[in-house]
Amino acid sequence: MHAMCDLNFKLYANDFSDGEMKRLFLRMRLVDTHSHLYLPEFSEDRGDMLNRAFEAGVERIYLPDIHQATSADLRKLATDWPERCFAMTGLHPCYVKPETYREELAHVEFSAASGGFCAIGEIGIDLYWDTSTRTIQEEAFLHQVQLAQNLHLPVAIHSREATDVILDLLEAHADKPVSGILHCFTGSIEQAHRAIRLGLHLGIGGVLTYKNSGLDQVVSHIRPEHIVLETDAPYLAPVPFRGKRNESAYIIQIANKLAEVWGKSPEEVGEITTQNALRVFQHE
Repeated sequence: MHAMCDLNFKLYANDFSDGEMKRLFLRMRLVDTHSHLYLPEFSEDRGDMLNRAFEAGVERIYLPDIHQATSADLRKLATDWPERCFAMTGLHPCYVKPETYREELAHVEFSAASGGFCAIGEIGIDLYWDTSTRTIQEEAFLHQVQLAQNLHLPVAIHSREATDVILDLLEAHADKPVSGILHCFTGSIEQAHRAIRLGLHLGIGGVLTYKNSGLDQVVSHIRPEHIVLETDAPYLAPVPFRGKRNESAYIIQIANKLAEVWGKSPEEVGEITTQNALRVFQHE
């Protein structure tokens, strides 16, 4: 068995010395393209959690915003860990509310204009929690896509129960190119190819490791240059940590599963998806 595969069982059992750990990860490169490490779930051990990720080979972590109240903590984390953590600005669709969304969008515009952000996100449409705000969710989504296009920035797109809606909107407004990531992709092969044709990469996370998710069958049909890895920490922890708090170091589990699906080594998967992520965020 490949050495990296053994990490499924050993990494969090403290079976390796620091020196052995560094040697094992010498050739492993990983990027977490979507992680909310600034949230209160990490307030007690954020530094230790980040160090675990860096020891696991995670070179960069990209931080999507949620709404105005989370922006300060996000920016502080990016400032505290320059060259490691990178900030986005955006309004999450679950926080698109009739009474506040215009003020929230103004905040995103102001933040984006101030510079220092690598993408516009997390934006999108969520029809799982609330369908009553669909119209203003669509408005807010397209407004932020246009902002990203004007600033030549990528987008990080949330699409729960709304993948076809989002793809339809993007195809209908395809006068300008769009780049970025369809976050937490769990859709069909057809949806994957539609997203790729629009210029998007597919963000693959812990769901890939879930039994009977079917995502492995979809991903097996997608060329590696269209895939990036993500955790969505603290949510959606991969097996064997499902149901627990997710963290960026667990991206190894996703890389290992993707290596199995593609018939490649975890190091190859890490290198391919790292290069893809650097391209998306214009950090090559």
